[in-house]
Amino acid sequence: MMTKIDIISGFLGAGKTTLIKKLLKEAYQGEQVVLIENEFGEIGIDGGFLKEAGVEIREMNSGCICCSLVGDFGEAMKEVIDMYHPDRIVIEPSGVGKLSDVKGAVQKVAKEADVVLNSSTTVVDANRCKMYLRNFGEFFVNQVEHAQTVILSRTDVAKPEKIQEAVQLLAEKMKGDSTLITTPVAKLSGRKLLDTMEHPVSLEEEVLREETEGHGHHHHDHHHEHEEGHHCHHEHGEGHDHHHGHGEGHHHHHGGEGHGHHHHADEVFTSWGCETARTYEKEELERILGGLEKEDVYGIVLRAKGMVPDAAGSWMYFDMVPGEIEIRGGEPDYTGRLCVIGSGLKEERLAELFDV
Repeated sequence: MMTKIDIISGFLGAGKTTLIKKLLKEAYQGEQVVLIENEFGEIGIDGGFLKEAGVEIREMNSGCICCSLVGDFGEAMKEVIDMYHPDRIVIEPSGVGKLSDVKGAVQKVAKEADVVLNSSTTVVDANRCKMYLRNFGEFFVNQVEHAQTVILSRTDVAKPEKIQEAVQLLAEKMKGDSTLITTPVAKLSGRKLLDTMEHPVSLEEEVLREETEGHGHHHHDHHHEHEEGHHCHHEHGEGHDHHHGHGEGHHHHHGGEGHGHHHHADEVFTSWGCETARTYEKEELERILGGLEKEDVYGIVLRAKGMVPDAAGSWMYFDMVPGEIEIRGGEPDYTGRLCVIGSGLKEERLAELFDV
């Protein structure tokens, strides 16, 4: 039985504890979990005494076992595994540490014990993102660059322009296949959070899978081309307080069976998509989706799909094929997501239409 290891990093006060408590309550039930608080390379000073290297243990009321590790990380980890055989170990590195060091330490342990690095997440306070960058430069960037998922916290209380600024700063530092969660953590279920942290899948990949598997098509290879510099956010003019998308405009080419008379089986689908923390009103969304039918303006759209919040925080899930628009309510997603699939899509115009 492999022990999964989740690393949850972030600076003091970013909201790590809130996240961990939520996961313990709503996502890790039924699992034997050990939470490790670790002062990497720092000496923990507890009640005036220096702790011996090794493991100090306390039970938490959630039934989770909480340890502080000091000294040789590898040895202490092996001790914890032998003692508890946990299903999952959650590591919360304290203070200003490098996430790459923590991941390196876990990978070293993985060579000698039955553990796997399951996820690495960094929590960033939307209000303090700029300050972190200024004051903790390389440490902060390291935590963001090495995270599979970055969770922007305090998005329920931060001003839209602060969120927008944070999203842009983070998009520059995050690696292309990582996920940015902008929906307030309190609105998401622990399951949804964990699912996103463990399996970041872009909306295009989901829709392309549906297009190839769900409509009796043959299977085709997916060619994923993450094109650098292909950002889907543009500056807004004055008077907009919308949040910006996490700027990866993904670009996928995809061979698939044709839909209707426009297409031949060997024709290539293209897809445009992006993530955004912007809100939409329902009427606005209907107008945008209706606009996609103009082939001369946007290219030939076969399908559009996505989920976005309105200003009141309710989520709208939309699915559109030409002549048919469906908008329904749904659970909050980790951030707003849009995806359009078609042929000869005009991406800049699509970005303008969705105002991202």
